[in-house]
Amino acid sequence: MRRTLLAAFITFHASAMAFANTKPVVTQPTALSLKEKLKSLTARSTHVQSDNLIFDLPVTYNKQVSKWVSHYQVKGNKWFREWLQRSYKYMPFIQAELRKANMPTDLAYMVMIESGFSPHAVSTAAAVGPWQFIEPTGVRYGLNKNWWLDERRDLHKSTTAAIKYMKDLYEEFGSWYLVAASYNMGENGLRRQIKKYGTKDYWTLIKLSALPVETQEYVPKILAAMLISKAPNLYGFRDLEKMDPLEYETVYVPGGTELNSLADHLGITRKSLKDLNAELYLGYIPRQVAKHAIRVPKGASNMTSNFASRSQSVY
Repeated sequence: MRRTLLAAFITFHASAMAFANTKPVVTQPTALSLKEKLKSLTARSTHVQSDNLIFDLPVTYNKQVSKWVSHYQVKGNKWFREWLQRSYKYMPFIQAELRKANMPTDLAYMVMIESGFSPHAVSTAAAVGPWQFIEPTGVRYGLNKNWWLDERRDLHKSTTAAIKYMKDLYEEFGSWYLVAASYNMGENGLRRQIKKYGTKDYWTLIKLSALPVETQEYVPKILAAMLISKAPNLYGFRDLEKMDPLEYETVYVPGGTELNSLADHLGITRKSLKDLNAELYLGYIPRQVAKHAIRVPKGASNMTSNFASRSQSVY
């Protein structure tokens, strides 16, 4: 019932939603905004698990967005639920970094769509990590890759790189929708289509079939993820298992340090330590490397330093 009411409200007020590069449509003074309606619905529910109903990206609700909201509720329910649960762990860090850079924090939902927050995600185009950088773009924005290290897999480093990249894209295109589109299809391709069709409006470019199908779906996916994530219970995602927010300490350890042995010493799962250090995709630091920073659970830095000084794994 709540989902039906919300969908009806959003559909009725779709014309009042902000479009990228366009002025908001004037509504009647008594009309409630999307945020106000969500707050009202949330206040009536004792099960809503998110009260973060502020949108700092333009919110458009149209048939493309509606299609993906429905998809995530039905066919994609299982893995979208997993994304939501992971979001409690990773979203606070990503949004904090965006906030420091004075950028919209809702850009963090790009990571949900790009990779489901997985550091191990690899696309068919060889894009890697939570932000799905291809190697040339990653290198351009400071992400190193060699035979034992791939910084595209590191959440902290790739988020820093993505922020720099998106700032450059926004400076050129002036629209967060077009930032997302260019992030998906590449700025050169978008630049050519804007020049060809003479418009910088994302939805107009879609109507003109000027963008690849994947890029036409990309922004609607992000907006659908935003809407559901702000108030998941209103869309049927109840009783989520909230993961603890990501917390860690950074420790420099010498070459030869092996993650599995360290995890056993710390009494944590091997997977959890490898996820914290996903950039070490071979699972260890080569002996020829003098030292390298790794991440360990909060409070484990002294045990890690003691372990590293006593024993170095040999490969």
